[in-house]
Amino acid sequence: MSNNTTTGVPRPPFDPELEAALVAIAGMVPPTITPEMVPMMKQATPTEPLDQLLQSRGATRRDVTIEGHLGDEIVLTIIEAEGREGTGPGFYYTHGGGMISGDRFSAIEPFVEWALDHEGVLVSVQYRLAPDFPDPYPVEDCYAGLLWFASQFNELGVDPARVIICGTSAGGGLAAGTSLLSRDRSGPALAGQMLIYPMLDDRDTTLSSAQIDGVGVWDRESNRTGWGALLGERRGSDEVSIYAAPARATDLSGLPPAFIDVGSAEVFRDEDIAYATAIWAAGGEAELHVWPGVFHGADLLAPHAQISREMVAARNGWITRILSR
Repeated sequence: MSNNTTTGVPRPPFDPELEAALVAIAGMVPPTITPEMVPMMKQATPTEPLDQLLQSRGATRRDVTIEGHLGDEIVLTIIEAEGREGTGPGFYYTHGGGMISGDRFSAIEPFVEWALDHEGVLVSVQYRLAPDFPDPYPVEDCYAGLLWFASQFNELGVDPARVIICGTSAGGGLAAGTSLLSRDRSGPALAGQMLIYPMLDDRDTTLSSAQIDGVGVWDRESNRTGWGALLGERRGSDEVSIYAAPARATDLSGLPPAFIDVGSAEVFRDEDIAYATAIWAAGGEAELHVWPGVFHGADLLAPHAQISREMVAARNGWITRILSR
């Protein structure tokens, strides 16, 4: 595979194990998502793997319906060990899917493992998806779910000082946006924000956007599709809020410690590096990992690869350190 893209801009090479995985999944995971493909992407995530995990770990899940943005109903799923007692940490999960696909069960297993390993509770939010529910529905739904979670800390046995918001890809962007909303509205305090290759910037101006075009997973055109669905004609304009596109925030002070990781060979690389840099510039705390040769979602699509295992280990270490403070 060449290190040049359709734009003619050279890109970093893929990790050899991951490049082999890309070849293996070719045809199943297209590099480019176009607007015409969005309706077929809105399929429910099978819950069998999750249910098998819960059964093997002696855990349960239950759903609650709450008021989301504008008072409309949304669903949260609560996961914890069966018969759990005492007080432990809380994990609040915002799933990925480019703002246009996925549900509260998408790629949830690692977050379930964290909740169970640390004797805590996981809440996952079914925020509504673009383009049917454009901005601000997704981030406002996520914030509404966080407010409900906070109102139930006592009943759920959650330590308010040990709550971490977690999200991947679009969910990483929503986790960042929800953290900003909570700061600006004096909402629940968070112990940390786990932002896994987060989708933060709608403006399509970074070098990594030009480099990852027609290659890998979730390329430049896919990103335009996702942001276009969320923002419509506002995409790239001055009419976009920092909660929809957190990369636009000029003040990142007063935020919880952040973990940010991203691949060197994915669209989100430069905006994620810039976000960590802006947190440091504001006097905040961020742990940044840029994984060499990694494409978007590689840890999910090629979990066997050595570098995927290292990504998971780094996240596990950060979670343990944040919760031990």
